[in-house]
Amino acid sequence: MPATFLALGDSYTIGEGVAPGERWPAQLVARLHKDGIDIADPRIIAMTGWTTDELAEAMDAASSARPYDLVTLLIGVNNQYRGRSVDEYRAQFRDLLLRAIEFAGGTAAHVIVVSIPDWGVTPFAAREGRDAARVAREIDAFNAVACAETGGVGAHWIDVTTLSRATGSRDELVADGLHPSGAQYARWTAAILPVARKVMQED
Repeated sequence: MPATFLALGDSYTIGEGVAPGERWPAQLVARLHKDGIDIADPRIIAMTGWTTDELAEAMDAASSARPYDLVTLLIGVNNQYRGRSVDEYRAQFRDLLLRAIEFAGGTAAHVIVVSIPDWGVTPFAAREGRDAARVAREIDAFNAVACAETGGVGAHWIDVTTLSRATGSRDELVADGLHPSGAQYARWTAAILPVARKVMQED
């Protein structure tokens, strides 16, 4: 039976503006297939605009017939965008992380948390008149919380924020000037792949 994969998140997980095959969860499955790992297409619980509490509500409504072999979690950019507090994020993220571990059959080592990318460097942010340095500071604060919580339970942390800030990242966006293109998601996938491969091979 193929391994199972659940991807939890927001626009960055559902792949706003890209074809389904260009979403990073789909690219990750394709790369794992190339490594000879039998894994099913990802189940995605994600929607553009979701905050931590909105993802939690969707998870409440989701059914899980059996534990997933791999679970990923990427959430928080909309909390930051809406000006919500880091303290609120900490509490809600911790709850989501524990629930992600439950979806992984109680095995924290089968959960990968992906960092929040920095949208402050995008043309969209410039059009909105956002202070890029302030957005970066706030994103870093949210990521610091998520990274600490992730390490505290023994799950895996993957940094894609650095990739989102790299030279050339502005050329790897879809038409809205905000969300990553398939090309940028491919670079995210390359960062996630070694850990996902290890999880699958140890399963």
